[in-house]
Order: sequence, then C-alpha cells, then structure tokens
Amino acid sequence: MARVVQKYGGTSVGSVKKIENIANRVARVVEDGNEVVVVVSAMGKSTDQLVQLANDITKNPSKREMDMLLTTGEQVTIALLTMALQKRGVDALSYTGGQAGILTEANHGNARIREIDSARLNEQLEAGKVLVVAGFQGIMEDGSITTLGRGGSDTTAVALAAATKADRCEIYTDVTGVFTTDPRYVEKARKLQAISYDEMLEMANLGAGVLHPRAVEFAKNYDVPLMVASSMVEETGTMIEEEVTVEKNLVVRGIAFENDVTKITVAGLPNRIDSLPKLFSILSSHGVNVDIIIQNQYDANHVNISFSITQCSLKDTVACLEQAKEELEFETLHHEEELAKVSIVGSGMISNPGVAATMFEALAKNDIFIKMVSTSEIKVSAVVSEDDMVMAVEVLHDAFKLDEVLAEAPEKQLV
Repeated sequence: MARVVQKYGGTSVGSVKKIENIANRVARVVEDGNEVVVVVSAMGKSTDQLVQLANDITKNPSKREMDMLLTTGEQVTIALLTMALQKRGVDALSYTGGQAGILTEANHGNARIREIDSARLNEQLEAGKVLVVAGFQGIMEDGSITTLGRGGSDTTAVALAAATKADRCEIYTDVTGVFTTDPRYVEKARKLQAISYDEMLEMANLGAGVLHPRAVEFAKNYDVPLMVASSMVEETGTMIEEEVTVEKNLVVRGIAFENDVTKITVAGLPNRIDSLPKLFSILSSHGVNVDIIIQNQYDANHVNISFSITQCSLKDTVACLEQAKEELEFETLHHEEELAKVSIVGSGMISNPGVAATMFEALAKNDIFIKMVSTSEIKVSAVVSEDDMVMAVEVLHDAFKLDEVLAEAPEKQLV
C-alpha cells in the first residue's frame, strides 16, 4: 500500500464527463489498496469567467475580494468530484485549502505556503477516506482566504505530499510528460523518461510551462518523488527526482524558450564602484525584474550595461531610468524589442566541456545571431531575434541529438 497525492488541472476536470473519468481513475487507485489525496483546479475556463465577472463590476477590485471570488472555482470542482467518487462507493471527503490546514503568508493573489497542519488529513487517510482538496488556495492566520498565484495547484499538491509523507506525487495534465522541448513547436520533441529536480527547475524558470518553478522547488526541498503524466490517456509519464536513473548519459536533457524579451542598454555609465549597485537598486525599487546582465567598458571612465527584461516591463523600466538619469549620470538609453531567449539545460554539462561551443557553432551555421549570453552549471541561454526563436530550438535539438534515445554507457569496473 502506498500513499499517493494526485493533481488534476483545469482541462482534466473541464466538464462533468471529464470529472466522471477522473473519478474512475481515482477509484482504481483506491481499489489497488492505496491511500489517496486528490488536488484539483477549477473547471476549464471558470477562473477566467470569474475574473470577467469582477471586471464587469469594477476595473480595480480589491485583492482580498478577488481571492474570495477566485477560490470558489476550485470549491465547485472538489464538491463535484467527491460526489462522483461517492457514487462509485468510494468514501471521499472534500476540503478547501483552509480546511486542509494550508497556512499561507499574508499576501493576497500570490501567497506562499508557510506550513501545513496535516493532523486532520493524516487522521482521515488512516481511516480509509479519500481526500479531495482544492488547489491554488490557503488561509492566513486571521482566517482570510488567499490564492497561491500561477501554478498554485501544482504547489498545493507537492506541499500536501510533503506534509502527509506521501510516497509520490502525480501531476496529471493535458500532456503525457516532460518533453525535450515543446512538441507544439518542434516535431521531433521526445518525451523524457526522467529529469532531475535541478534540470526541471531550470526548464520551468526558462519558459517550459509543464510545471511551475515553485512546485518543483518544493519537491526538491522535501525530496518528494514527482511524476508528470496525462489525464487523458493511460501512458507512463516523466519522473522528476534528485538523481536521474535512466538516460544518465544525456549531456543536454532539454531546450526551453520564451519570447517577449527586451534588451536595455544604459550607455556611458560612470566607471565607478557605486554605479552598478545604484543602477540595480533603482530598478529593484520600481519592481523591475532583470535577467541577463552584460557589462562592457569602452573607455577608462565609462561602461555600458545591458540587461534583459520582459516586454511588458519596458515602459516602466525606461520611465524609472530616465527619471534617475541625473543621479545615475549615464549618457544615453537604448532598447531592442522582439527578442527571445533559447536555453539548453542538462546536468551533464558540468563534466562535459565544449557544450557551449557546440551550441554557438550550431546557431552560427544557421545564421542565427546571438545578442546576449548567460550561463550556469547546468544551462546556457542565448538571446536571439524572436523571428529566429523556433529555428534556433530546432537547430539545437538536432545538434544535441535530443530526438534519439542514447544507449547507456557501460558501467566502469575497477580492476
């Protein structure tokens, strides 16, 4: 017998028929003798409909009341799924996030989980109950309802798995697992059998939308075995674990990408020790999230600082820098729009020199110009023109042979 946490997203529970199908799946897991917690999102587009209702009332609703409104979507799902399970003879109970003991920080709209009081959940699981918990939500110390932001249901599932000491957490969605890259853009994309926490975290942070970074981080911190699979078809998914036990010889495991990148260049900044701290403190105080940073010194007294931001941050970034021009003492400000970031990710890079060279050579041979570069131990990111984004991903996918399942290298033996 195992204790399992399963999470089903909005597309998986988007209709009564789909909820009935999920109930059948859960019932089979229970029949196999497992203890089960099910975390669900709101049905289909119901969250968007609730947002529209709020906008019909006011264009500036309070964050507290928005949390009160949006969490009703998940409450509809947990009640319906519990009814469907009970109809099948499964002893099930539904819980809101607060009832499940999920305590969050005081931050409406994007709260983080502080702790989970799992005593009630453990008691009911041991009594043979199947627990159906609303994802995406919790409560503050004063009892106010909060939401966990984008990907909140994934985070709820992993956090509950950690709190209840589940044997595994299964994330069911509309894809069959984690792919080498987005199969909607690259036909040769291949489903991975496994990927490490660190690799998945990089992929998620760099644009892969399969899992939210916060959920992966939770899984890594609490060593929760995680699986991503499809709720639509019966097919083995992708395991996310500390150390990958299959396809260990892959140097690069995946390619992530995102568009709407903008490059900002602050030209003629004084070459002084306090210039960088002052520049990025101003950006931080205005809520500007900076990604790749490059510094070039063009004479003894001045440097150029380039950095990347999201397209939606451009207006605020330019405004705050122009406002601080006298304080920062820079000469001119430039920006370049319609860019994209393409990243190769793989823990094998640490012990395999030449990965960056292969990446740059492949892009150069296809006349794809690199505008910025960022690296870490397990990833290399390149900023390119948005028009070149898909070609860059395809070229790199081929260069690193990601469509092939490589034969495992034989184990080395001591003699």
